[in-house]
Amino acid sequence: MPETDNYFSIPKAAKHCSISRVTLWRWVRSGKLKAFLTPGGQYRIRKEDLDLFISGKMGHLPQADFLKEKKILIVDDDSGVQKLLIRMVSTNGFRAEVASDGFEAGVKTAQFKPDLIVLDLYMPGMDGFEVCKQIKENSNTSHIKILAITGYDTKENKDRILEAGADGYLVKPVERKTLLQNIDDLLKGEV
Repeated sequence: MPETDNYFSIPKAAKHCSISRVTLWRWVRSGKLKAFLTPGGQYRIRKEDLDLFISGKMGHLPQADFLKEKKILIVDDDSGVQKLLIRMVSTNGFRAEVASDGFEAGVKTAQFKPDLIVLDLYMPGMDGFEVCKQIKENSNTSHIKILAITGYDTKENKDRILEAGADGYLVKPVERKTLLQNIDDLLKGEV
């Protein structure tokens, strides 16, 4: 049976839930999560069964919207910041990718189609102000929420990035709870 949007293999279901394959496999083997065996000996999980399981058994996880996996693009030239932010968002059920500069941010925005971009203001080449402006002026990407983060907190920087179209603004170092709350609010349209 071909894998479609209505059926998940163990690896695809694990990725969908942002958990390990081993954990998902245990749920299937224990009978907690309904699955069936194909004639070729592969397990498949129906989308409806996975969605029911997620909403029932995994609904307690904070701020995770597993049924509609949200994608976040992290744009920062500091690899340490990238790793920290990736860890913060991916452990909360978001799918994340990174870009190290403004040019790469444009390419990844077109390919990855994020729901939200966490955007550093100062990077080599094209800075965050220009990235934000270009994304918000393009009718294909203007719907994407942009959360600007910076270590250079000034009234001028804040006013300038909000004027360029950013939907939110945070100062580095940002606490995990604050970041996730801002992301959640922006994705729900509460900001």
